[in-house]
Amino acid sequence: MKEVLAIIRMNKINDTKHALLNNGFPSFNCVKVLGRGKQKVDFSMLDGIDAEALAKSSWASSLVESYRLIPKRMVSLVVKDEDVKKVVSIITDANMTGNAGDGKIFVVNIPETVRIRTGESNELAI
Repeated sequence: MKEVLAIIRMNKINDTKHALLNNGFPSFNCVKVLGRGKQKVDFSMLDGIDAEALAKSSWASSLVESYRLIPKRMVSLVVKDEDVKKVVSIITDANMTGNAGDGKIFVVNIPETVRIRTGESNELAI
């Protein structure tokens, strides 16, 4: 068994959820997280914005910090080993825009799983 952990854009969670559901993977967890990648904030996006109005805004200070944390979603699901490539492909297809910040996917070994209600273990528990 493997855990597929994906860090994705906030606005892509519905696309990801529907893609997983439509492909037979209805069980997953999702949480809001804050994080950042390697790149600094692109300040060229601010060209043409009124500097005086920007200085008065409540979020201006967060733009000044070039390594600020970005809100993301973390999706986690445990799947059989043979389903890992399919799940990674589904998540990738639902989230790829071709731009920095599309996210990352991590695959982690899960040595044991137990369903609390029934006591079933490993693949029977997922």
